[in-house]
Amino acid sequence: MRIPRRKFLRLAASAATLPMAARMAQAQTYPSRPARLVVGFAPGGGNDIVARLIAQWLSERTGQQFFVENRPGAGTNIATEIVVSAAPDGYTLLLAGVPNAYNAALYHKLNFVFLRDIAPVAGVARGPLVMLLHPSVPVKTVPEFIAYAKANPGKINMASSGIGGGGHLAGELFKMLAGVNLVHVPFRGNGPALTALLGGQVDVLFPSLASSIGYIKSGQLRGLGVTAATRSDAVPDLPTVGEFVPGYDVDAWYGIGAPKGTRAEIVDKLYKEISAGLADLKLKARFADLGDAPMPMTPAEFGKLITDETEKWGNVVKFAGIKLE
Repeated sequence: MRIPRRKFLRLAASAATLPMAARMAQAQTYPSRPARLVVGFAPGGGNDIVARLIAQWLSERTGQQFFVENRPGAGTNIATEIVVSAAPDGYTLLLAGVPNAYNAALYHKLNFVFLRDIAPVAGVARGPLVMLLHPSVPVKTVPEFIAYAKANPGKINMASSGIGGGGHLAGELFKMLAGVNLVHVPFRGNGPALTALLGGQVDVLFPSLASSIGYIKSGQLRGLGVTAATRSDAVPDLPTVGEFVPGYDVDAWYGIGAPKGTRAEIVDKLYKEISAGLADLKLKARFADLGDAPMPMTPAEFGKLITDETEKWGNVVKFAGIKLE
């Protein structure tokens, strides 16, 4: 049977709109089943807490369970590879952070390219590290520390939570911009590094503010400055390191990523729900308790942050000569 041309064109047009209608319907019903948020760290740390706050918010907002899956190891690369390899359907998400920006320079045999294989969804939060001294170091300000370090090259021990960790790189950026020579002493985690600083076995450390604010307020350790571009409401009397070292700006930041190819409708829905959470007073208070502040960013803005941070930390890794396999 021959179909009239006009009827044929109407049928063809209707057929062409079916896939689009199906995609729109699926996006409108997303999520229709539980989703997972993969975290590259063990339970209990700052990354895990941030992930659980966002997962709980999304669960309450959408009526579907968003559960946190902790997959620590290889500097968050194990978690990232899980998400890169997942179906781009919005049901496997990644808590992205600073390690994802500097791992491209630290590791040379990754099975993915973060900037290519992860789609940015939304910014979540950011918080500073802090430049922390043992009280026996005879300085009370960042300029005094720089002068003391230049007068004692190679004699000041800088602890970190491990080679290639956030605190290590924050210290290396300080060395690069301030022009000082500090001896890096890596530990197996932030806890042991703080213990060594409390015991006077090392001189300086760049931990998260959340993990060290109690020691600063009690006077057990001396905070010289926060590493972010602006002062922290949690310790308003502490200046920023950047007030004395131009260009110094280090944040621990968090955001959500999805596998490349995740549909724009799903990314947009996640972005809108997360942004609503970051404006919620109760959730903002929870972040404040951690020393963090909400970091609402569109997918494009979050993608630019990742690109800029990847370039920045790549330069620091090159300067410090850090290599990991």
